Amino acid sequence: MSDVIKAAVEALSKRMAEGFSDGVAKFVIEGEGAIMIDDSGVRAGDEEADVTLTAASDVFEQILGGDLDPTAAFMSGRLSVDGDMGLAMKLGSALA
Repeated sequence: MSDVIKAAVEALSKRMAEGFSDGVAKFVIEGEGAIMIDDSGVRAGDEEADVTLTAASDVFEQILGGDLDPTAAFMSGRLSVDGDMGLAMKLGSALA
């Protein structure tokens, strides 16, 4: 597991301590790996998900740091979403 994935799992775990009960989401950090978020919490993994969000490492770090709104990242093409768009919006709200 890369250091970027480890740091992202730690940061997301703090923000989503109670997990994400609305479904299963996956963040793919290009060149680093993937993170799963579901009702059991946050972990490194690359499993089936209801929605998959993909971004470069720097974009993901900006989202986690609160410097970039997930919706703005999507609208500008820096974050791609595949799957349940409604679930992606709920996840974006949880991260904001």
